[in-house]
Amino acid sequence: MAADRSKSFVRDEFVTYAYILLYIALSSGQIFFNKWVLSSKEINFPYPLGLTLLHMIFSSVLCFLLTKVLKIFKVEEGMTLEIYVTSVIPIGAMFAMTLWLGNTAYLYISVSFAQMLKAIMPVAVFVLGVAAGLEMMSCRMLLIMSIISFGVLVASYGELNINWIGVVYQMGGVVGEALRLIFMEILVKRKGIKLNPISLMYYVSPCSALCLFLPWIFLEKSKMEGNDTWDFHFVVLTLNSLCTFALNLSVFLVISHTSALTIRVAGVVKDWVVVLVSALLFADTKLTVINLFGYAIAIAGVAAYNNHKLKKEAIGVTTETPGDDSESIALVSQSNTER
Repeated sequence: MAADRSKSFVRDEFVTYAYILLYIALSSGQIFFNKWVLSSKEINFPYPLGLTLLHMIFSSVLCFLLTKVLKIFKVEEGMTLEIYVTSVIPIGAMFAMTLWLGNTAYLYISVSFAQMLKAIMPVAVFVLGVAAGLEMMSCRMLLIMSIISFGVLVASYGELNINWIGVVYQMGGVVGEALRLIFMEILVKRKGIKLNPISLMYYVSPCSALCLFLPWIFLEKSKMEGNDTWDFHFVVLTLNSLCTFALNLSVFLVISHTSALTIRVAGVVKDWVVVLVSALLFADTKLTVINLFGYAIAIAGVAAYNNHKLKKEAIGVTTETPGDDSESIALVSQSNTER
């Protein structure tokens, strides 16, 4: 009996670590994949709006097939027209803005520098959270935000080939992601809707696709029609879209087998993997000691922020009734975009 329990424990541990490695690989790989598709001469598809629109259409169709046709997953109930209009549409719009601007930034700045700028995310989330009444200003949080901001400034100072257009696009993506997380927190805390990633993608993806379609018509459609040199690489772009969907699903698998803390720690590991590996893969990436020193400071601040948030979530979970599904709250609190 003890031997069976030991084998079961080892098997569960193996599965857990396999899911964590899968998440890190997919998350890092998707960033490199997007960069390659957008900027490589082999693919020649420099259309971030079109690429992101393709991802959202693919996600919408696949979610519909998995939930309504094959019925492998179940869409959680409780969605109303009022909630969809006041919460899901803003979330979808901000998600579209995040992916569009974040992918566009890859045309101007290196992957590693974009990742360093993304470390400012907790600052944007906290400032907007205070404005929305979801966060309380404190000396501890002010110190953490100052550490993160200082680290990002140092990392930016150490960038050799800084392109301010790319910086503006990346920071716009950060603001969009921060707003998306704020809207999601309002959806959970004020409206009581708890959705797992599959349900969230089912509702949000079509809305994001529509939000991307409108600017695509005005900004990229004419460019794509007037440029005869680009090709639609069906296999590559389908695989790219499938990897994006798999990344979102891997977040669900990691959290369902571990915890919100694990996905945050894995996210920090992923960030370092992206920064270091990009220096080996892309010619436009040249890391300096100042880059890495500033990023290390920012990541230390991010770790302190994650620890603070997890303690607050733990307090919130202990005050819930036994029948509450606390896992769903953790799921929708994560930032699992493809950038």
